[in-house]
Amino acid sequence: MFNGHRPTFISTMAGNGVFSSPEKMPKVFIKTYGCQMNERDSEQVAQMLSLRGYELTQTEHDADVILLNTCSVRDMAEQKAIGKMGMLRKQTRDRKQPVVFGFLGCMAQSRGGELVRDLPHVDLVVGTQKFHRVADYVDELVARKRMPQAMDDERFSIVDVGEEPESQGTIRDHVLAEQQASAFVSIMQGCNMHCTFCIVPSTRGAERSRRIDDIVEEVRGLAARGVREVTLLGQIVNLYGRHEFPTSDGKSPFVQLIEAVHEVPGIDRIRFTSPHPVGYKDDLIQAFARLPKLVEHVHLPAQSGSDRILKAMHRTYTAAKYLALVEKIRAAHPCIAITTDLIVGFPGETDEDHAASRELVRRVEFDNAFVFRYSKRRETPASEMEGQIDEAVKEERGRDLLEWVNEFARSKNEALVGRKVEILCEGPSKTNPDRLTGRTRTNKIVIFEGNERHIGQIFDVRITRAWGFSLYGDPAVL
Repeated sequence: MFNGHRPTFISTMAGNGVFSSPEKMPKVFIKTYGCQMNERDSEQVAQMLSLRGYELTQTEHDADVILLNTCSVRDMAEQKAIGKMGMLRKQTRDRKQPVVFGFLGCMAQSRGGELVRDLPHVDLVVGTQKFHRVADYVDELVARKRMPQAMDDERFSIVDVGEEPESQGTIRDHVLAEQQASAFVSIMQGCNMHCTFCIVPSTRGAERSRRIDDIVEEVRGLAARGVREVTLLGQIVNLYGRHEFPTSDGKSPFVQLIEAVHEVPGIDRIRFTSPHPVGYKDDLIQAFARLPKLVEHVHLPAQSGSDRILKAMHRTYTAAKYLALVEKIRAAHPCIAITTDLIVGFPGETDEDHAASRELVRRVEFDNAFVFRYSKRRETPASEMEGQIDEAVKEERGRDLLEWVNEFARSKNEALVGRKVEILCEGPSKTNPDRLTGRTRTNKIVIFEGNERHIGQIFDVRITRAWGFSLYGDPAVL
């Protein structure tokens, strides 16, 4: 492999065929697996390709370029992407024109050239610091595949997983749908926390933050295009700028950034993800009380309620400190919604450790939680720990925690029935396109009957019923 800016070109034997219409720009399909940061990275790639004349398509069936942007935090996402890539090769085998296949993102960063070795039809592997170079590489591969057949007796696969200075500033362009009112804004890359279960420090690199002025300029551009809500993205987002920028008037760089975004006309809501409990200092907690655009939702990843497991995870806090933080946040804003991440089946986890996680859920009464079964990731300390847990035990413990989480989530939703809440209408519901969906300030989904004039608007609805994790509302109060 390599470091720096230059990609590795791997020459292997290729199949036959050329694009049937050289003048026609190829269609591009991008599939994203994983978190919101992956979605944001894919959007950047889509924008760059679109500006070069490529046609973005919602299906792989007629695509000439197929790119899979894949998370590497859990093994399931990787296996889905690898399985999908193999299936795509079979589906496109009989096409007259060749297809460019590529992996982007964390899995590409982690596995590099072995993806080309194991899946010989893969043409492109681009890591997390090189998204801005994807369009150049796609151009190169498309040009090669359009060469006369006599010149296509070899296939060149491009693998670029090197580091690149200032790559944190390259995710800044947006593809906005009509009436889109919410957008993600990448403010930093990388992570220095080194939790023992996490592969992110090796796939995303060390923490690197963008300048506040650059981020605010991006947000102003979004507001000018009709966006009313922004979500600030970073791997440990609330530690933004701690190595690059000074504290000012007792405010961390992250709070300074929130204040600057708060001043942008047209932006009505500010969210952020994904944070770490150690980043919730007093200045950030108080920001929820004094900045009205900062919505009443805190994501507070706990991962476990057992001090022994938290120490093994290298989480740098105890269950007691976590609970004390929850109390401080709720004291600053009593109506705030708190969600979390929990891992079951971490190596060495006992029934007593699991019971401690259950007790944490009971005491906090989270509005919702993502409960994950521990997934062994190569080159992480936890993957080599003794006491790996059987999958059946992980599944049982996961179901147990979810029952507790769901009980509190349902109770909190039912308490909203009959009340009036503010929502931002995001567009048609994913489960029923005849209805619209909106999001409360506390990050709850509301489904309602409406029309196009509601999309992209902020307004009140009265909650008429709660069903599962969805709320149903009536905008007739307008």
